[in-house]
Amino acid sequence: MPVLIVGSLGLDDIKTPAEEHHDVLGGSASYAAVSASFFTPPQLVAVVGDDFPKAHVDFFRTRKIDLAGLQHVEGKTFRWSGEYLTDMNRRETRSVALNVFEHFHPRLPDDYRKTPYVLLGNIHPSLQLLVLDQMEKPSFVAADTFDLWIQTAHEDLMKLLPRVDLLVINDEEARLLSGESNLIRAARAIMARGPRFLCVKKGEHGALLFGDDSAGEFFSCPSFPVADLHDPTGAGDCFAGGLVGHLARAAESDITFADLRQAVVYGSAMASFCVEAFSLDRLRKLRPAEIEARYAEFQRISQF
Repeated sequence: MPVLIVGSLGLDDIKTPAEEHHDVLGGSASYAAVSASFFTPPQLVAVVGDDFPKAHVDFFRTRKIDLAGLQHVEGKTFRWSGEYLTDMNRRETRSVALNVFEHFHPRLPDDYRKTPYVLLGNIHPSLQLLVLDQMEKPSFVAADTFDLWIQTAHEDLMKLLPRVDLLVINDEEARLLSGESNLIRAARAIMARGPRFLCVKKGEHGALLFGDDSAGEFFSCPSFPVADLHDPTGAGDCFAGGLVGHLARAAESDITFADLRQAVVYGSAMASFCVEAFSLDRLRKLRPAEIEARYAEFQRISQF
């Protein structure tokens, strides 16, 4: 089954304590779509300017990503610049230029409207709702968000949550959205707003998956120990893309907590590959056998 992925495409300037790279491929949709492509054919909905390198478009095509929903408009592509601090767990944004992304209006080609699996990247909640309004009863909808939308678009976000099967956020966002400092209470408060499942990303400390509390549906997934960390950018988007991509590959008629547990491990494996090189460079060289080997290693270290 294909998966519809909506989000940003961008060009990034990234500095870490050891390296600095300019104009590299970035954006939430880039990472998510390439990650998902190892499991199922993605359909990409995003916008770029006339400065977006053809080489990046060609790369997407090599991953068999459907680009019928990619809008090319006059102007400059979304740009982000950031610097990671010594421990690589914290970063500072140097600059953000929305450019053509500022007026992005997601338009779905007709054959995208019946796509059963959907991943909404962390774009404005009103745009996420607009995408769902164009869909014809998707089987499974996952959505990401981040602190800016929680603070500035809370009303639209509250409208989105009942229409989402899985919400993927980090631990700080979970606390901000729920008003609870404890992640267990935070998860219960968020899921009471509508999502059937919640996944809380904790960076180097792994991820927590929440389902039906009365059935004891809870899973703690560790992060994979990466010895050679180069660039954490996009790891969360690779996680989400791998997760939903695996679900689409399995193509179950009704996603269960057991299905999601397995998908979270695949997502974590994809995130662990992402950080091993700048931008999407590690995924350019990645082979399916490496993914399965790392999944097996996750099974060994977590004993799930």
